Amino acid sequence: MERRGERDCKENVEGRFPLTFWEVTGASAVVGAFVLGLACVYLTMPASDYSFLKLPRSLEDIQILRDHLEDYTSDYTVQVLVGYCMVYIFMQTFMIPGTVFMSLLAGSLFGVFKGVALVVFTATAGASSCYFLSKLIGRPLVSFLWPDKLSFFQAQVAKRRERLLNYMLFLRVTPTLPNTFINVASPMVDVPYHIFFLATFIGLIPAAYVTVRAGIALGELRSVGDLYDFQSIATLFLIGVVSVTPTLMSKNKS
Repeated sequence: MERRGERDCKENVEGRFPLTFWEVTGASAVVGAFVLGLACVYLTMPASDYSFLKLPRSLEDIQILRDHLEDYTSDYTVQVLVGYCMVYIFMQTFMIPGTVFMSLLAGSLFGVFKGVALVVFTATAGASSCYFLSKLIGRPLVSFLWPDKLSFFQAQVAKRRERLLNYMLFLRVTPTLPNTFINVASPMVDVPYHIFFLATFIGLIPAAYVTVRAGIALGELRSVGDLYDFQSIATLFLIGVVSVTPTLMSKNKS
């Protein structure tokens, strides 16, 4: 098994690109659908200068977006919500960094309750989109980018098959593995979608609450590191430990 994985990884590395023409075509079609949706949102908004619209990469970008979008949120709520959801889902689907800034924006525009609901919905939808896209075309790409991490994840899932939901919840709540990797690698290691969905939907709530709450006081943040103080990190780890405890107990009994 290991020799076969090493051989596949070597073939991918030696190849010019790990995806075929048709796989790239399929991914491009998904991109086109998102672009079309955003174009429809843009065409239904009033004529104005939208040069401020861009994927956020810093707290300064978020503050600029917040200052401009506040004027539109009350009068064009549907368009702002649809545009926000499509951008967030697009970023999750194609593993584009910066969704933490989108979560901050949700808090600053919609408040804690609506912001958390919006972030959990879009994050779960984006993760699901990434899951299914990866299931179709992701195996060569995952093997090319993270061969060692994929082997580790596969072994852990195999050992915890009977309590897989608890283990996936633990991964979502704690930074044991990056969420981006979990999204794209789960179908590769045979994590059933219903378990993936439940773990994502439930497991993202604590971190979403922390980030959205911080977005309300956006002007007080100096860096992304300010989002997670000791109390927040300790709480997330405690939740993670509680979620994985049944898995550990089951392993000890066997």
